[in-house]
Amino acid sequence: MQDPNSTRRFGAPIPMDTVFIRNLTIETTIGIHDWEKRQHRPVILDLELGWDCAHAAATEQIALALDYDTVTRRLTQFVDASRFELVETLAEHCAAILREEFGCPWVRLTLNKPGAVGAGVDVGVIIERGSRGD
Repeated sequence: MQDPNSTRRFGAPIPMDTVFIRNLTIETTIGIHDWEKRQHRPVILDLELGWDCAHAAATEQIALALDYDTVTRRLTQFVDASRFELVETLAEHCAAILREEFGCPWVRLTLNKPGAVGAGVDVGVIIERGSRGD
């Protein structure tokens, strides 16, 4: 049986679709300053996830789709329970979950820490891991 998330189908490259999740806001403890380590604050994740959507579209089977409800619940559980100093570290761990647990061959993750350096100022990182297989 063909792996539904393989980057090749019958020897030919499979076009990579993108599943996105935007504005996933999760409370966590993150920061290098003592005051940041004593309180929860929001981080906002925007995700672009490489996935072959054709099988799920053709069959209407959720088992072949990237279940964004399951993805958001898993990331929310992880981020909420986490304590990191750097947004870079949190982003790497989230990308690893998406690639290892959900089998996403490609991930582009934006992690925003609103107000980190003052009111109305957002900072964060954008990381890209894996290969789109193009």
